[in-house]
Amino acid sequence: MNHLNHEQLHTLKQMLLDEKKFLENHFEASGEKNALLGDSLRVSTGELSSVDNHPADVGTETFERGRDLAVNETLNDELDQISAALDRMEKGTYGTCAECGSEIPYKRLEALPYTAYCVKHAPDKRLSGSRPVEEDVITPPLGRAGVGRRKTDGRFDDAEAWEAVEDFGTATSPVRSFKPDKDDDE
Repeated sequence: MNHLNHEQLHTLKQMLLDEKKFLENHFEASGEKNALLGDSLRVSTGELSSVDNHPADVGTETFERGRDLAVNETLNDELDQISAALDRMEKGTYGTCAECGSEIPYKRLEALPYTAYCVKHAPDKRLSGSRPVEEDVITPPLGRAGVGRRKTDGRFDDAEAWEAVEDFGTATSPVRSFKPDKDDDE
């Protein structure tokens, strides 16, 4: 913590305290609403039955609920990180990387005051490339269904449709003469 002067440390602490207060107010203000997120969809929406609702309405409620849960989880995680940063300030370890022990630059702390890592050791927040667990138990489609099916069936997609039919002409193409076979006349 020796690379941060008293003024910088005070500024960062104030930023952390302000953000902590903001997040705590968020959870207090939406306390009743957040309490309902753990209940069933019927209880949280106040509906006696979802049978008379359009399926899109139920889908919207489900989406909204999932979004609210994700937002609350993210904000709760941020609140935990802020509390941990304030604890590090009290212990005198704030501003040093938890991985390598190097000093975290003030500009990084100013942008992300609760970080415990330098840029090099920051946890990767990108989504993983792992597939859903459900795919381990789903029965694969039969036959040639799935990826590459059109190529193996000799079919084409919409992009190739024009090339396949333009040889037959269009409404603006010159009229082609049709000569019936001798067998057709009889």
